[in-house]
Amino acid sequence: MTGRKMARRSATRAKLPPAAQGYRMPAEWEPHESTWLAWPHFRGDWPGKFEPIPWVYAEIVRNLARHERVDLIVNDASWEKRARTVLEKAGVLSDSLADTPSDNVCFHRWRTDRVWTRDSGCIFLTPPADHAESGLLALHFQFNAWAKYPNYDLDEKVGERMAQAAGVRAVHPFVVHPINEKHRVVLEGGSIDVNGCGTLLTTEECLLSTSQQRNQPMDRAAYDQLFADYFGAQSVIWLDSGIAGDDTHGHVDDITRFVAPNTVVTMIEQNEQSENYAALHVNLGRLKSARTPDGQKLEIVEIPMPRPVVFEGRQLPASYANFYIANGAVLVPVFNDPNDRIALNSLAELFPTREIVPIYSGDLTWGLGALHCMTQQQPSR
Repeated sequence: MTGRKMARRSATRAKLPPAAQGYRMPAEWEPHESTWLAWPHFRGDWPGKFEPIPWVYAEIVRNLARHERVDLIVNDASWEKRARTVLEKAGVLSDSLADTPSDNVCFHRWRTDRVWTRDSGCIFLTPPADHAESGLLALHFQFNAWAKYPNYDLDEKVGERMAQAAGVRAVHPFVVHPINEKHRVVLEGGSIDVNGCGTLLTTEECLLSTSQQRNQPMDRAAYDQLFADYFGAQSVIWLDSGIAGDDTHGHVDDITRFVAPNTVVTMIEQNEQSENYAALHVNLGRLKSARTPDGQKLEIVEIPMPRPVVFEGRQLPASYANFYIANGAVLVPVFNDPNDRIALNSLAELFPTREIVPIYSGDLTWGLGALHCMTQQQPSR
């Protein structure tokens, strides 16, 4: 084949949606090159309770860096110095201000509004096996702070910067209006979960409700097509709603997560008086009715919710489902609750080759997020 023909074929292929090129979003348990985090700095996310949060982050970085590189976003040089001081005291970094005191922690000086990298960051896709030389793609969805908060201009840039730092091409997903007007799509990473082989989880409350509406012209069919084109999803399991206290209005990573191609962990509420009881019961019913693209039923592992975590009269979105799967470990939020042990034991059985690391998240959840919300994986090339 001549060089001109090859160039034409490459150009034509590049115009196709990522899934048509063979790209897919891998499952979280597939190998990572790194985990992206942003160091906490916005006291307004933890009003009156900010002081312990950097130490929680240090524990998270310490456990991640044992298994994979941590790409750590800091606002500027002064915040990098603060982060290094905490990480040194926690034994993560050497007692030095050298540029690279640890091979497994890499600092990026970018200003952010908040630190929920799962939602503001890009989502990486892997190429088909026969085009591995093509490298990763980065989906940079528009970010508007969950259609709730006004300060997000800095966070909206994070996805593009992550792609540049990783040396990969960024793709800006869009849909076309009936009048042929392109509309860039708003989507957060916490609103979806995938099994890496064609099935995607999401909720109607987050994507189809008129409250905190992300994409006014999009209906279920439009989202199904988006997920097929950009993630390679052959089937979408639409759950009903999320848990009380979740200011994202229904992110799926607080309720149900894939842990294997045909297996999900899902939260259940045993107290019939809880406002989570009905919603989680409906979600469980939908999971029991769901099928993978090859017609298989899901294996469902039920984990009970912790008792309500309440601070200043507000119920917080405390959930064991907000765990994060790293290369050699699973970081699990715990709340000094009797059900902590059930969650940890269940995940230990599901991930027998990974270390199960409990991270106390009672303070962290005052920021209305936890371990999965703050992380974003960069898969291995």
